[in-house]
Amino acid sequence: MSKSLYETLGVNQGASADEIKKAYRRLARKYHPDINKEAGAEEKFKEINAAYEILSDEKKRKQYDMHGDSIFGGQNFHDFASAQEGADLNDILRNIFGGGFGGFGGFGSGRGGGFGGFGGAQTFDLDVNAKITIPFETAVTGGKHTLSYNGETFDIKIPAGINQDEKMRIKGKGRVFQGQRGDLFLIVDIAPSLIYKRDGINLEKSFDVPLKTALFGGKVKIPTFEKEVTMKIAQDTKQGQKFRLKGYGVTNRKTGEKGDMYVLANIILPKIDSLSTKLKDLIKNELMGDINA
Repeated sequence: MSKSLYETLGVNQGASADEIKKAYRRLARKYHPDINKEAGAEEKFKEINAAYEILSDEKKRKQYDMHGDSIFGGQNFHDFASAQEGADLNDILRNIFGGGFGGFGGFGSGRGGGFGGFGGAQTFDLDVNAKITIPFETAVTGGKHTLSYNGETFDIKIPAGINQDEKMRIKGKGRVFQGQRGDLFLIVDIAPSLIYKRDGINLEKSFDVPLKTALFGGKVKIPTFEKEVTMKIAQDTKQGQKFRLKGYGVTNRKTGEKGDMYVLANIILPKIDSLSTKLKDLIKNELMGDINA
């Protein structure tokens, strides 16, 4: 998350209050209009003062650390300040950080809502962009996901088969200003799974096969997101051999088609100490015969 206010003062994000103050004083002296007559120095001085006003205030700094440059519509602070075109930058920042929009709301860009105090010349985005991380299983099967934003906690519905970086629109959950409320746009990040790999609408995972079943054939039970499936294993199954479970993958949201699940055999060898002496001797003799052959 970009945090360009710190760049404006030339300090790192972990800087102490004293370090921030020293950096501000140094830069303020350098760019003060009475001292620096170069083009752009006055605007730089205004940015430095505005950045210090935010970062020197504990409450405002916490707000900014939580949301970063997304509070400026995703722009860095210099570009945001330059875009105000003569409006009072401090007034704008006081509205943003002072809760003038129904409470503090960061994150975004989107359609503009009226921004009071500038005769309608300025606009402020009411729509909000944010990123959420959802569990792998929820992305596959769909379901409810609880979200907290702007002091409000609510549930959103995740459709089955949602994709990485897909965008969801939650109506009426954006910023509030003068009776208007924008929308919340969520970019979906799917948490990785320790069990499954996903390739589009297909899934892949490993399953354990006892040595006896791998050698002589049999049946194994495979858990899926829908139910437990009993699958027949042929004799002489090899390590890593792939099997297909048709229709047990991810739903294609456009066509309704279900992908497949591919399962890879992981053959489980018994501990040698669990075998009888007679069986161990027999195996040794058989394996020795294979080598001599």
